[in-house]
Amino acid sequence: MAHRDRTKKIRIGDVMIGGGNPVVIQSMTNTKTEDVSATVRQILELEEAGCEIIRAAVPTMEAALAFSEIKKQIHIPLVADIHFDYRLAIAAIEHGADKIRINPGNIGDEEKVRAVVWAAKKRNIPIRVGVNSGSLEKEIIENCGGHVTAEGLVLSALDKVHMIEEMGYDNLVISIKSTDVMMCVRAHEQIAERTDYPLHIGITESGTAESGNIKSAVGLGILLYEGIGDTLRVSLTENPVKEICAAKQILRTLGMYRGGIEVISCPTCGRTKIDLISLAHRVEEIVRHYPYHIKVAVMGCAVNGPGEAKEADLGIAGGDGEGVIIRKGEIIRKVPEDALLSELEKELDAWECQ
Repeated sequence: MAHRDRTKKIRIGDVMIGGGNPVVIQSMTNTKTEDVSATVRQILELEEAGCEIIRAAVPTMEAALAFSEIKKQIHIPLVADIHFDYRLAIAAIEHGADKIRINPGNIGDEEKVRAVVWAAKKRNIPIRVGVNSGSLEKEIIENCGGHVTAEGLVLSALDKVHMIEEMGYDNLVISIKSTDVMMCVRAHEQIAERTDYPLHIGITESGTAESGNIKSAVGLGILLYEGIGDTLRVSLTENPVKEICAAKQILRTLGMYRGGIEVISCPTCGRTKIDLISLAHRVEEIVRHYPYHIKVAVMGCAVNGPGEAKEADLGIAGGDGEGVIIRKGEIIRKVPEDALLSELEKELDAWECQ
């Protein structure tokens, strides 16, 4: 049985994770949380892109207080990201946070952690226990030969989980992240054998869209294929909307996401007589607004295009000044090159009626 099928079910706002529920996509705002209008605007944009849970930094008391107003204007669970000050965690909970993310190791002494746990327990708010390779305790590093290791990450996370369990609370989600892709994979494989808490997976500080997408696809792809991971974030140095697009593509590639249109396109070659790269990017933008679970192909050659696109539901293929519209592998009409996109949109608009 896959790990995600046997993890505990945890409710975050009105979203359930764990226990075989679909893997949930998360992101994090990069606005100043104190700026309610900017933060709400970004969250609504992320909602439209497919974000299902959103996290916001709470570095100040003003940010914690802003949660009350932010919550009124959004439609997905709101998570408070807390570091160092336990009072901010309590304030965020009191002002509507659906979940809090803490590293108990940097919150303070046990009594401060206990105060946060008590506040979460009072409102039955889940706690995400987060451990990163960059913040691993010196004692654990020393015990692991002076290096950050997968074993050390697991030991640190479970130690903090046990601390909270001893305080009488088990409404928990575990997150162990590393910038080292394979260390992250090994750590998750090990912790999946030792706990039934839901796991939030991600490759932390993975980089820009170019490098971060590759690292995340490799690491998260391995874990998800192994049945590990109940919720995920693709962490990119980018507009967070790009994180949602990447997460959906990873899940879609593994057959774990059924929303939205998948675009396939050929890599171009010497036969290509149109600007296929720009065309493919424009098609991706167009199809983003359609809810259908179909494939759309973008091909650069009208000779081979229909054959290469035969597994797609719709497609376009370019030629020399003209192109073709393809449906289920069959050419349905020829159109001028500059009409390819508008004709594709007509086909998409009519798709629901078919």
